Amino acid sequence: MTPLRQKMIDLMLVKRFSPRTQQSYLYSVQSLAQYYHCSPDQLGQDEIQRYLIYLVKEKNLAANSCRLQLNGIRFFFHHVLKRPPYHLVLHYPRRPLQIPELLSRSEALRIVNAPQNLKHRTQLKLCYGCGLRVSEVVAVRIKDIDGERQLLRVEQGKGAKDRFVPLSPRLLEQLREYWRHYRPREHLFDSNHLGHATGVSTVQRVYTRSKKQAGVTKKGGIHALRHAFATQQLEAGLPIHLLQCWLGHKDIHTTMRYVHWVPHYQAGRSCFADLLDKGGYHAPD
Repeated sequence: MTPLRQKMIDLMLVKRFSPRTQQSYLYSVQSLAQYYHCSPDQLGQDEIQRYLIYLVKEKNLAANSCRLQLNGIRFFFHHVLKRPPYHLVLHYPRRPLQIPELLSRSEALRIVNAPQNLKHRTQLKLCYGCGLRVSEVVAVRIKDIDGERQLLRVEQGKGAKDRFVPLSPRLLEQLREYWRHYRPREHLFDSNHLGHATGVSTVQRVYTRSKKQAGVTKKGGIHALRHAFATQQLEAGLPIHLLQCWLGHKDIHTTMRYVHWVPHYQAGRSCFADLLDKGGYHAPD
């Protein structure tokens, strides 16, 4: 490992970047170096700009992929090499803004109830019932569950932020049933009782199988459950600032996109909807 790569890893660890971000940033700098067949510290702004144009025009990378590479390169040159911030322009064709194929409440319930395996069913219900990212689902530990206050602590979510999310009585009972059956030690969803958390890809595959079993043909991966949580809480009248806190969004504008997906949003009608309770709140399908 080169000293520059090690320094970059150390800085990302200090800043508490997620493992996935670290991997993506390292890949972006490595790809830049391979493109020019030289160490990246020998390159300047013009070379980086030409590389970004290459990513768009010849590699045909999507806008988000290009932005991720740009962020990694900027981090390397500004924080590792201590160079002044470069003025880099990323030109890419604008895609039309499209609303994803949102799951209705009945579709989401069919998916999360589809697995016969108790662990898989609990993983999907936790994702949907709390609006978690899949990486946050697999990271939940036993001590993060506060049954008395009916809260789930999401520690160091995206952006290295801690937050609390309400646990509905139905979901809390599901978690208790799971604990009585599996008796996990540290992570809620450990891998083969070795104390290590279940992998993200494992839960993603569980979702894909469950969606097929439930007969749901809408596009999208497990993140659709988080979208469903957000839109259905708004349909129930949840104030937007609470949704922002529960989803862990730094910028309220990120949360506001869900308001555009709920045509008749009226805040203040509820503080929390138990989406797993079939006899409770009913969102329009």
